[in-house]
Amino acid sequence: MPPIRLSLAWLLALCGTDAYAREYAYSDAHLHYVDFFQETAGMSKLLTAMDDNAIDHVMISGIPVAKKWHEDEPKRPRYYAGDDADAYWYSATDVIVAAAVNKLTTEQRQRFHPFLSGFNPNDKNSAAHIQRMLDLYPGLWQGIGEVFTRHDDLTALTSGDTPRANNEAMTRIYHLAAENDLPVMLHSNITSKREKNPLYLAEIEEPLRNHPHTRFIWAHAGSSAETHRHQTQLDFLLPTLSRMLEAYPNLFVDLSWSMLTPYLLDEQGTPRDEWVRLVERFPERFMLGSDVVGRFNKLGQEMHSFDPFLDALPEDVARRVARDNFLAILPRAVVK
Repeated sequence: MPPIRLSLAWLLALCGTDAYAREYAYSDAHLHYVDFFQETAGMSKLLTAMDDNAIDHVMISGIPVAKKWHEDEPKRPRYYAGDDADAYWYSATDVIVAAAVNKLTTEQRQRFHPFLSGFNPNDKNSAAHIQRMLDLYPGLWQGIGEVFTRHDDLTALTSGDTPRANNEAMTRIYHLAAENDLPVMLHSNITSKREKNPLYLAEIEEPLRNHPHTRFIWAHAGSSAETHRHQTQLDFLLPTLSRMLEAYPNLFVDLSWSMLTPYLLDEQGTPRDEWVRLVERFPERFMLGSDVVGRFNKLGQEMHSFDPFLDALPEDVARRVARDNFLAILPRAVVK
């Protein structure tokens, strides 16, 4: 082998696969600007975290409930599960988001995609409230959610009836979403902490079937960290999700953090072949989310934690999942 060619071969061998390491740009399809006390680190820190981590776009929403600091609790809780006090529906969360986004420059605003979440999903008046918010902030809202229906212990802690994704109040909202070309992000657990079967599957599947013109983003594909603490992983999740993606072209999946392990990656951090194949089968139906709540110091870490899984996908599919699929689900009127 000529010396020049030999040197080139040696250099490539030395560099190994690092010479071809992929770098991704991201869309964060699931970000909460505030926490459960409606507090935030602020837009400046969010923008810095985005710029430092190649996050081009974010879905930005509030938190639809506020945690009460109860009179009988001597210490202010740090999370909704910090004590037994209620959480209550909090509509002003959307005003906080709108104010933050409207203070941005025109160029900055193009990176933010506000979703409206401050309503009670049990209240049949909520569709009228959403319409008022659409009228109050014309052109601002690009989706609805994250809607909290079945949501681990938060469901029991929230004042009022248990919200379901297939109740009449939400049915009115799905019609409104379709009329306004708005996707809907739903948190609807597929089961409880102890039932090893898809106990609540009908609550998400019924709207998918009955509202084919509404685009649904299923947060965490119905999984949660709380169910994992009790059940490690849900063996029925993969075949159920595969069937649903086949049956419902209006279903999209948010692969935020509770999906990373134990589903996308195994205990050694290696991508699971069966999940890689599922995403390859439906390359336009999955998106990434950080699910951070009001603090943005770990935003980059959350998004980059998906890189091993993305690297296992064909490069064009990986780039869709990392960035483009979220943008494609937004209203057609949105300039991307």
